[in-house]
Amino acid sequence: MITADNIFAIGALLFGLAWLGFWIDVSKLGKKTSGVIWVLVVGMLLSNIGAVPLKSPVYDFVGANLVPLAIPLLLFKADLREIFTKSGAVMVTFLIASCATVAGVMLGFFILDLGEIGPKVAGVYAGAWIGGAVNMLAVSQAVQMTPNEFSLSISASSLVSILALYFLLTIPSVNFISRRITSDNGSYERQTYNVSESIEEKNDFILSHVSGALALSFFICWIAKSISETLGYGQYTILAITALTLLVANLFPRILKNLRGDFEIGMLLMYLFFAVVGAGTDATAFISNAPLLFIFGLIIIFVHLSMVLVCARLLKIGLPEAIIASGAALVGPAPTAAIASSKGWRHLITPGIMCGIFGYAIATFIGVSISAFLG
Repeated sequence: MITADNIFAIGALLFGLAWLGFWIDVSKLGKKTSGVIWVLVVGMLLSNIGAVPLKSPVYDFVGANLVPLAIPLLLFKADLREIFTKSGAVMVTFLIASCATVAGVMLGFFILDLGEIGPKVAGVYAGAWIGGAVNMLAVSQAVQMTPNEFSLSISASSLVSILALYFLLTIPSVNFISRRITSDNGSYERQTYNVSESIEEKNDFILSHVSGALALSFFICWIAKSISETLGYGQYTILAITALTLLVANLFPRILKNLRGDFEIGMLLMYLFFAVVGAGTDATAFISNAPLLFIFGLIIIFVHLSMVLVCARLLKIGLPEAIIASGAALVGPAPTAAIASSKGWRHLITPGIMCGIFGYAIATFIGVSISAFLG
């Protein structure tokens, strides 16, 4: 058994689990499941059979420091002016989709008895299904979720997200829906975009860019933490980091747009945190509580999709635009781009990615606000 203070062994475990998650995401298996789920489940199995510790100072360090550091790295490309300029009708629908997520969270919260964890889960799920995993992590830290609570929440939500992706892919083939919602956008001018000229991911890994991005991320975290603690709101450091990052990203968009490797490093830090969450999860608590959170997630997704489709029909928004906007909220920019590409909606790839990034920018604030309101 690996002891709690064996830094190198635990480091090998965490990076190994992160590698597993990334490998699954790009494999054929990744089309049917999520690498995050495998990271969580394998980590949980290893700790609950006694192969690795349930608690470790290494876990504490990763949880306290890597998530704040990842947020700037994932948001450096969030140029809000470009997002609103190029996303057109999809942005209008994305705003509707975000409101639909909030409505679903509220309805599910009042229907189900989630106990003391309810307000926290509500905020975390709002962050997840308006933004993405980074917002889920950020909200969980802001509302002071325990590792067990977060593991329960993300495991259930990951399964629901897979179902949501399946629904988004199959909706165009459902005659009842496709006959009632136009397949073309009658209210907004359709534009074509060159993905390579906007925010297409470039795989060049330049060390000077990576080190500069990390230095800037550390600096933002330092300043945001100092400001929030000075004002007496240290528990909301994550929000301060998000706000300061957005300020920097929109003051210097041309410089940050040319960075290479910043997003990839941010994703690596997130997967390391997922590995920590999995390894620190008590399987008994997971089995007894996850089903209720799964039902909560299903309610949110049902309300979300229903509202988006109804509004698309009433506002004469095209079905492709509605699906891409919903995807940007529910599954994030990368899967949404894949949906648009697989359906032949190439003109919607960039708007979908843009809306997904905008979701990253706003979801943490919405999630924390919902948690505070319900709590």
